[in-house]
Formats: sequence, structure tokens, C-alpha cells
Amino acid sequence: MNEHITQQLREAAEAYRPDRARMLARVQRGAAGPAPRHRTRSGLRSWPKAAIAGLAAAGILATGGLAVAGIAQAPPPSEPTTAPAAPSPTATPTPTRSAPPVTTAPAPVPAPATAAPTSPHPTPSAGSRAQNGSLWSEGSIDPHSTVYWGQDNLLLRTTQPLTSLTVELRVAQTGGVRDTGNWRTLPVDDFTVTVQESGGALVYRWVLKPGRTVPAGEHEFASQYNHATGVRAAGGDGYRVEAQSTGGTASVWGGFTPAR
Repeated sequence: MNEHITQQLREAAEAYRPDRARMLARVQRGAAGPAPRHRTRSGLRSWPKAAIAGLAAAGILATGGLAVAGIAQAPPPSEPTTAPAAPSPTATPTPTRSAPPVTTAPAPVPAPATAAPTSPHPTPSAGSRAQNGSLWSEGSIDPHSTVYWGQDNLLLRTTQPLTSLTVELRVAQTGGVRDTGNWRTLPVDDFTVTVQESGGALVYRWVLKPGRTVPAGEHEFASQYNHATGVRAAGGDGYRVEAQSTGGTASVWGGFTPAR
């Protein structure tokens, strides 16, 4: 509404051109008119009134022109400007220090443990006795033994019939040793057979039953077992035989060597 009125006043002021010369001439004519006559009171008063009216009209016109010109020259009211809001301070992220990489020292390589002798050629103990009286013996590792499985063989020879016989084979517990079987060349029903752990070894025992005899000749006994992977050391294995014949008692013992 204010902008519309201001615009109209501005246009009227620009269109108005006051005729200053004409207004001045009218004032001068009023001042230079015929002298008033003293006879009539109305004449005396007519000039001053006309002059005063002219001057007032000229003053009003001049004042109005100046007012309109001032309005026309006044700059339009400026739009209220809103000061931009100050940007809020941005929090500077605190730099985070990454933890230094943790380096794990390589685990020390343990020194290789001293391996137990793996020679497949154990030497019979110095206290072995392979022959006594009517008995003769020889212990050996079966040639078909593998890195997983083994067999100890005992060859027993007698020159006389035996009325009592106990054969014992001891397989040292070298790791993972477990019984897988046994056999002998004599009749199975003539012997009581047991297999048990004793003193760090797997013990196989054959005992001749009462009333049975072992004929003169060559006989074989064998123990079979699994063991830890690898070439097994049989140095701790051994055998012992106790026998009775018409010629008396006899005992033999020893270890196991590779079969020839």
C-alpha cells in the first residue's frame, strides 16, 4: 500500500512543472495595480486581500512543488535486510592416533628333540643267553614290519620233549604300542595266552597247560602290535623262556635283531 502511494506521488511530481514566471508576474501585477481610493472602504481592502491571496497561493504552490519534488527525489525505502546469521563454529574433529601395529615376534623354533635311536638293528643285551641245556633260541624283528606296525619273532628249538614251558615276549612302550594279535606254531589249545601292560611294556605270555607236552623240534612264537609312525626302535624289547624236560630245567633269554 505504501509503495503504491509513493509511486503515484513520484509520477505526479515528475509530471508537475511549476510556472515560476507566471506566478511572479501575477504577484507583480497585484503590487502594481491602481492605488486604492479613500472614498470607498471596500476598495481600500480589496488590494491587500488580493495581494495577500496571491502571495499565499504562490507560497502554497511553491511549498507543494518542493514537497512533491522532495518526495520524487527521495530514494525508495530499502527492503529490510537480514544480516546473515553467523555460521556456527564447526567442531574440529580431534585427530585420533592409530595404535602402532602390534608385531608379534615369531615363536622361537624349538630345537629338535633328540630322537630315540631308530636303528632297526638292536643289539641283544650283554646278559642274553640264547642256549641252555636242551634249549636254543633266537629273537628277530619280522621283515614285514612297517612304520605303523611291527612283529617280534622268537624261534625256539628243543632237543627233548618239554613237559613245562612258559614263553614271554616283552614289547617296550615306545609310543602308541597297542596289541594287534599273536600266534605260535604249536596247537592253540595247548596254551593259555595273556597280553597285558606291565613295567612300561606290552607283555605277551604263553603257558603250556598241565598234562600237555611240547615235542622236540623247532617252534615259533610271535607278538604283533601297532606303534607310532616311524621306524620303531626295538632295543627295549626282549624275551625269556623257562622250560622243563626229562633232562632238567632250562632258561634262555635275549633281545630281537633284524631277521636274516
